[in-house]
Amino acid sequence: MFCSFKSVRIDGVSAVIPDKIISIDDEIEFFDNDIKKLERAKKLIGFGTRHVVEDGITCVDLCEQAAKNLIEKLNVSRDEIDALIFLSQSPDYPHPASSCILHDRLSLTKNCAAFDINLGCSGYVYGLWTAHSLIASGAVKKVLLLAGDTPSTHSQITNRLVNPLFGDAGTATFLSYDPSAEKSWFNLGTDGSGWDNLCRPCGGSRIPIQEDVLNKTYDQPKSSNQISFLDEIIQGLNVTNFTLKEVPECVQSLLSFAKFGISDISFFAFHQANMQIVKEVSKRIGLKEQSIYFDTFKKYGNQSTASIPCVILHRYLDVEYPKLDKGFILMSGFGVGLSWASAIVNFNQAYLEDISIYKKTDKNITREKAIKFWTTKLQDVKG
Repeated sequence: MFCSFKSVRIDGVSAVIPDKIISIDDEIEFFDNDIKKLERAKKLIGFGTRHVVEDGITCVDLCEQAAKNLIEKLNVSRDEIDALIFLSQSPDYPHPASSCILHDRLSLTKNCAAFDINLGCSGYVYGLWTAHSLIASGAVKKVLLLAGDTPSTHSQITNRLVNPLFGDAGTATFLSYDPSAEKSWFNLGTDGSGWDNLCRPCGGSRIPIQEDVLNKTYDQPKSSNQISFLDEIIQGLNVTNFTLKEVPECVQSLLSFAKFGISDISFFAFHQANMQIVKEVSKRIGLKEQSIYFDTFKKYGNQSTASIPCVILHRYLDVEYPKLDKGFILMSGFGVGLSWASAIVNFNQAYLEDISIYKKTDKNITREKAIKFWTTKLQDVKG
């Protein structure tokens, strides 16, 4: 699906990551203590380090700090924010929507609409498309898009097909109405027939989490072959084949739709699925190898919904690389759904903030505290 928008400006982007770092070098035991196996995995997939949350920190917490940082830097009045979008697959609760929790924490007005979008890898571009749609339609003038995930909490540490890939982050993007803003272009698609290639089976209405969930821990190995509430199913070959088929075509079609050539794009920001996929997608699009950027995966891992804004911030603020003009950035996200989305958006007027470390406070609610709080609340309700 192709579409374009006028009069929408990107004002700024910020990102927050947890301070706990896991290095793949410290997990050599999962490679049979074979240094050659580990080095092959690092060379092929791009494994390096990743930042992961600890108990008491959620995606909502990370996005809250990212939003507050950005609001302060842009000197935005909270009264002016017309809509808050929270885009994630790591909500605090099945309901209410996490956007409502963030609405409260950010002290936004009652006239501000707030809603969640459940998407992962392609989600950031879908979120930008939603925000652009709202602003271009005249429904709102200022939108705060919060996109993040804590995928490290979705799998057991012993699941080596999944766990080493993922890192956690929360981001904030502020968009506003501006009649003089450059045009933006989008190309979005879905293939629902592949929905089961990337899936977390437990925790929804199909397979609800049972009562014994409170007695389980995130790093506890399974005692049987029965599916666990933390199991994540990734059919890697199918997902790779889907990506290499759909994404290059999506990007090339978008360039044609916008009447752009590769040289007209300041930076190609790909979802950091892994180094191998980013390299192959870039090659099929026709990008030169020196223009490919995948250091974000090496440093932070696959950050799901937060991947694209983090790669933009990391590349533009990385002093080890030549300075880039902001200009038009082509973003492309792909994965869970199966879904994909690409966009060409001008970032000339965008403030880009250094990725910052989350500052834990006494207000952080650990899992144990949360259980006690809701147990007491349930008892009060029952009388």
